[in-house]
Amino acid sequence: MKKCNYLYKIYFKRILDLFMAIIILIILLPFLIIVALVLKLTGENHIFYFQDRVGHRNSIFKIWKFATMVKNSPKIGTGSLTLKNDPRILPFGRFLRKTKINELPQIINVIIGNMSIVGPRPQMEVDFIKFPKKIQNRIYESMPGVTGIGSIVFRDEEKWISSFKGDKHLYYKKYIAPYKGELEIWYQNNLSLANDLKIILLTILVILYPETNLQYKILKGLPEKPHHLK
Repeated sequence: MKKCNYLYKIYFKRILDLFMAIIILIILLPFLIIVALVLKLTGENHIFYFQDRVGHRNSIFKIWKFATMVKNSPKIGTGSLTLKNDPRILPFGRFLRKTKINELPQIINVIIGNMSIVGPRPQMEVDFIKFPKKIQNRIYESMPGVTGIGSIVFRDEEKWISSFKGDKHLYYKKYIAPYKGELEIWYQNNLSLANDLKIILLTILVILYPETNLQYKILKGLPEKPHHLK
């Protein structure tokens, strides 16, 4: 089994990613064009948002997203952290974020080769350095993903950060980053085709049923959520 997982990680994962990304792009292209037109007409005259993120082996790359926030939002308010009902989010952007449609342009990243369908979510450098050093050294041993276990467990991250009354960035560093890092290390230690397929199915499930916690039953050995995040 370990040999199969190694071969999948080194050889087959990239082939499967490329195949899936091209098929998804072809199927969704008409829908993506409609979203782009709506953004062009209702937003601040920009459709895509390109941002530096930490990726494979801690290299920096440009991530693709649909624009959901006002321009220069990282320099406004809470910066890299987004709150629930954040005033920087555009009206149509709120819908895109809730449904995760804003993440779909990352299919282009997968085709380019700096992202995978499933993997650790790529962080902004300002948030990446909040991880403990031992996690920084391992978290991106594999390509970052359009979805991942961190995206599933931390689907309510904006809500948790918003409910904290003190320093939001300190809260992220002290409480969220350590557990998010544990989850991503679990992924590196358990990377397999079976777990990738489970994470894809769980991603769809949490979009439809946000309150579900089935990931703890479906994914074996997943680190338990700390009490302060329950």
